[in-house]
Amino acid sequence: MTLLSKIAISGKGGVGKTTLSALLAHIFAERGRSVIAIDADPAGGLAEALGVPRDLAAQITPIAEMDELIYERTGAKRGTYGGFFSLSPRVDDIPDRFSISHRGIKFLQLGTIEAGGSGCICPESALLKALVTHLLLYRDDMMVLDMEAGVEHLGRATAQAVDAFLVVLEPGRRSLTTAGKVRQLAGDLGIDRVLAVGNKVRGESDWAFLQANSPVPILGYLSANPELTEADMRGEGVFDTAPRAVEEARAIADRLEAL
Repeated sequence: MTLLSKIAISGKGGVGKTTLSALLAHIFAERGRSVIAIDADPAGGLAEALGVPRDLAAQITPIAEMDELIYERTGAKRGTYGGFFSLSPRVDDIPDRFSISHRGIKFLQLGTIEAGGSGCICPESALLKALVTHLLLYRDDMMVLDMEAGVEHLGRATAQAVDAFLVVLEPGRRSLTTAGKVRQLAGDLGIDRVLAVGNKVRGESDWAFLQANSPVPILGYLSANPELTEADMRGEGVFDTAPRAVEEARAIADRLEAL
């Protein structure tokens, strides 16, 4: 049986994808997998949710802000458009050289592309896309990719390497609308393994609402949980502070591994 190894997690802002990403990363590391957690959301926050100590987190520089690296690998400066630069820069050493490690999890932050317009072709964009391609196609790590609502970091060549594309839903129509858009975007790239996970579920009626209205098959849910809110307020990792959420996430991980 082929092991599940690449998960991309998306959803509208504030829906809880970073919480789910952190929980799954810890659970798979606990199960003996070599895990790399990638923060591809411009809002960031995955390092904190993972519980990375502040002194270690201070060493993190988003890849998109590494001016010298971008110039070295692409031949152009960050933030430039037009001109000539490499669209296939060397990236194979980046995961090990520029990640930090915490409790068996490697962590990389991709950072924000300060782009003018969609479909930006710029040196930092070329580097990030090449890096995600490398991580998906040529690394054996269990990868958890915390994304924004779209699929900007994925291209047609790499989309099929994603074992599961998870959309995090909360009980509400706006969340469902976002999930439908993500499903459409994923479908345009040929991703057919789009699944959902509920979050902030207050009880049976919320769960029934999500099951009845989710535009994609739904694996399970995380309950509305004050422990998660308090962990966020204190800037603490979720795995050690929200045991109920951990158990719910374990059940989701079990269903993922059974795919």
